[in-house]
Amino acid sequence: MLFLRSAAFNLVFYALSVIVVVAATPCFLLPRRYTLRAMEFWSHMTLWLLRVLAGTRYEVRGQLPQGGVLVASKHQSMWDTIVMTAILKDPAMVLKRELLWIPFYGWYAQKARMIAIDRGAAAAAIRRLVAQGKAAVAEGRPVVIFPEGTRSAPGTKLDYKPGVAALYRQLGVECVPAAVNSGLFWGRRGFARRPGTIVIEFLEPIPPGLDRKSFMATLETRVETATTKLIAEAGGTP
Repeated sequence: MLFLRSAAFNLVFYALSVIVVVAATPCFLLPRRYTLRAMEFWSHMTLWLLRVLAGTRYEVRGQLPQGGVLVASKHQSMWDTIVMTAILKDPAMVLKRELLWIPFYGWYAQKARMIAIDRGAAAAAIRRLVAQGKAAVAEGRPVVIFPEGTRSAPGTKLDYKPGVAALYRQLGVECVPAAVNSGLFWGRRGFARRPGTIVIEFLEPIPPGLDRKSFMATLETRVETATTKLIAEAGGTP
């Protein structure tokens, strides 16, 4: 049953994605808000399909971030980026520059003014990251970053990259940590989409003004502790 439900979801998900990106192509010639609506529609439809076909629901805990704040989230699954587009208003998500080279996906990301970072460019990449982050915050958009830089398996922790500290220090806004258990239900590379409830939890905001060491320690402690609890609550490893 798990295989059949997962297969059904994956088939319909990829078919839906093709249909939406092709149908919404005229949005590239229209104001940006039309591209945002298309992306939101795709995200909401994906979450609906996940519930109907795979039996995977989701729950949002904590206070939903509003306006120009920094959101630093654990990253375990593609689901994490999908849900951010669905529940946050016009998020500016930090992503790898290579993703912009993917046809359609990259074009939509550029039109939506996501923040692309070249991780091989070191200091120059950080400067561009901060500049784009400031522009997004000035527009009242939440800046979403995954501090580990890539997806990590449930129960593991990668090093937190310096970009999140640079954004926190330069933007001068509060940072909202977020924990997830999404990797238990939608794995990084796995085929299965497991039934149950994915939880994303927005934690107590970290006020601006902390020094780099204190900020990073606070962020890691809050995110990793809450993530561990969510994984245990859901029953542990997939």
